[in-house]
Amino acid sequence: MCSTYPICSFVANDSNNGSGATNTSNYNVPGIFNLDVGDTNWVITSSFIIFTMQTGFGMLESGCVSIKNEVNIMMKNVADVVLGGLTYWMFGFALSFGSGPCTTPFMGCGNFFVDPTVNDPLMGPINAAFLFQLSFATTATTIVSGAMAERCNFKAYCLFSFLNTVVYCVPAGWAWGEHGFLNRLGYVDIAGSGPVHLIGGSSALASAMMLGPRLGRYDMGNEPLPLGSPVNAVMGLFVLWWGWLAFNSGSTYGISGAKWHYAARAAVQTMMGSFGGGCIGLGYSMFLREGRLDIMDLINSILGSLVSITAGCFLYQSWEALLIGTVGAIVACVSMPLIDKMGIDDPVGASAVHGAAAIWGVIAVGLFADNPEPLDTTSGRSGLFKGGGWYMLGVQTLGAFCLCTWGILSTCLILWLVGKIVPIRMDPYDELIGADLTEHHIRHGQVGVSRAISALRPFYHATADIEDIKNVGSNPGHETYLNQNYGSHPGNKDVPLSKTASIKKSKKEQKKNGKKNNKVNVKNNIDDPLATLEAMMKTEEIPKFAWLD
Repeated sequence: MCSTYPICSFVANDSNNGSGATNTSNYNVPGIFNLDVGDTNWVITSSFIIFTMQTGFGMLESGCVSIKNEVNIMMKNVADVVLGGLTYWMFGFALSFGSGPCTTPFMGCGNFFVDPTVNDPLMGPINAAFLFQLSFATTATTIVSGAMAERCNFKAYCLFSFLNTVVYCVPAGWAWGEHGFLNRLGYVDIAGSGPVHLIGGSSALASAMMLGPRLGRYDMGNEPLPLGSPVNAVMGLFVLWWGWLAFNSGSTYGISGAKWHYAARAAVQTMMGSFGGGCIGLGYSMFLREGRLDIMDLINSILGSLVSITAGCFLYQSWEALLIGTVGAIVACVSMPLIDKMGIDDPVGASAVHGAAAIWGVIAVGLFADNPEPLDTTSGRSGLFKGGGWYMLGVQTLGAFCLCTWGILSTCLILWLVGKIVPIRMDPYDELIGADLTEHHIRHGQVGVSRAISALRPFYHATADIEDIKNVGSNPGHETYLNQNYGSHPGNKDVPLSKTASIKKSKKEQKKNGKKNNKVNVKNNIDDPLATLEAMMKTEEIPKFAWLD
């Protein structure tokens, strides 16, 4: 029998037709597992590419926060994959696509701990489907981490990430599971503007509200804070852009039959939508910033357009995709300052980009969708502007409302439960010092950490435990050698001044040795190690080597 999924019993010699393809013609195969060899190859490859979006999210989010928290945000992205992926294997996939006897239109049930046996005729399709849906689930979970950046307790976040799978997997079943009530009503969402991005965006909004703003965030107004690494943020955009092509094209769920035509169309219309969003980002920023191009305006406008085009990525013509992406970018750019004016601190704009723009993306299907013959994606229906009437628009609007409501309420409930176990908000001391130092013992130079340690020393004894942690990227061995042999400048508080420092030679001694012009000026060269080293070489105070001559 089929060990994992209750499809039907089978005869072993019927499970393979000799060509390497599984013969499932005699079985009642659920649509999610109805994959031939080519389809499976397409789905697996797309899953690999979608997984790289975790890199994009990490780079974008770490680039948006202060440097003293960039490692912490990357660690949270890792936790999303590890913990969120584990729970999705345990129960998430089952709640989305379970087909057990307890399955209802609200939630799937059964088929937990996915692990088809080698004599299961659907072993390949089951594993491929699980991997594809897993990549979607981890993406939805990761969206939330940016909204909670710089003030969420890491231990609390790990627990939240472990449980957050429920927030995504239940509504994914509504939209894509054969049991789902939205699916049965005719809700259309090809690649997840609703189940992935709207769920992620509404969850981000709820978590930002429950955590409250970062200390001092609105003391000087609502203007965005400086980026920790603008280059990282832009590079994150490009990685997400790349992953989005697989996100949308892979959601044809194969290339057999006519699906490969629509996979190609999805890729083109995804790019067309992003072009519209990028143009809006350039114009919006230059108009409002008096000719200055703001990086986050451009990044979030493109991301907002990509979120908007995702629901109906192969249901539109090019000009429609351009228009939908343009409107999505406008929605994202306008929503970000409005959310800040409400006192909701979302460091990366996830609520606007993945939430507000996703609502437009879901509704746009009800307006512009074509009937993609011969596929049954829309159940033969078309959007309002294509002569399809109001039904599809009504179902899409209902879907957006249900998904948004679920995302906010379920996130609030989970965070409330987590807060009963571990405080979800960082201690003010940890927040001011930075999570990289207090939670991961990684110290950055020139990012305000030393100032925070000095200011808080009278109030927190814990400062003594972290003052000896070296700056990231430093070489303590080299620093110790230089201290012992050459001393250091008194202004450098991280390194004590050596009493035996040879650079303390008097001017008289240096003149006597003919080294006056080559004196090591630590004050001038303390921030220029190469210049200091060259000066030391000239004074012959460290050994010379032939390859350095």
